[in-house]
Amino acid sequence: MAKAYERIADELRQAIRGGDLNPGDQLPTEDKLAERFGRSVPTVREALRVLQGEGLIEKRHGRGNFVRRPRTTVLRTNARHQWEKDRAREPEERRALTGATEHDTGLEIDDLVFHAAYREVKADEDVASAFGVPEGTAMVERTYRTRYAAESAPFAMVTSYLVRDMVAENPALLDEGKEPWPGGTQNQLYSVGIELGRIEERITARPPSAEEAEELELPPGSSVIALRKTSYDIHDRVVELSDVTLPGDRTELLFTTPLERW
Repeated sequence: MAKAYERIADELRQAIRGGDLNPGDQLPTEDKLAERFGRSVPTVREALRVLQGEGLIEKRHGRGNFVRRPRTTVLRTNARHQWEKDRAREPEERRALTGATEHDTGLEIDDLVFHAAYREVKADEDVASAFGVPEGTAMVERTYRTRYAAESAPFAMVTSYLVRDMVAENPALLDEGKEPWPGGTQNQLYSVGIELGRIEERITARPPSAEEAEELELPPGSSVIALRKTSYDIHDRVVELSDVTLPGDRTELLFTTPLERW
């Protein structure tokens, strides 16, 4: 037999999913819910914690509990890498029409708020090992945040690394003011004669840090998807490394593997 708080949570869940409670609606106070269900306030609070953990409601300090507004879902598919490569050699006016985020979300350029920051750093042990370069090698560290203009949380937290000497012949690749770059990283590398041959992506899931949970506005109990993308050129040399932290409550990953015919 279901416990009392589970029955309360189930009824409220059905009200949310059935449209009786809509995104942004405020739930009755805990006292009123206790009166409605004929249970104690602690029992109601336990039910609300369940719904909060499921991402259906959110508690706003000093205001109460509200039905959580669904955020934009990002669909990342490995087919996007070929799409980006095909686009890398197109004229700038065509590259400027759309980007990877629009490709992943279905939004338009004018719907998005974009921020990029560059700085020169020395490769630590992890980054140096990934690139196969000595520790202390000069790197260009690039951080990206893109969000839907109607939302406050970014789609992901992205940190990308390039070997400075590998891209320095094009000074524009050291200038964050050139972002957003039409055609993205693949076109940036193409501008210095680098063609990608393959991309490896390693994916894990884990609890978020406090900073990640705050920036991505994750509900309690949510995980993040940690993606490390390693880009190799046609000579099998690592030319770019990205660490991407995606919110587990609104990210879908799709992998398609073409199979050769017999």
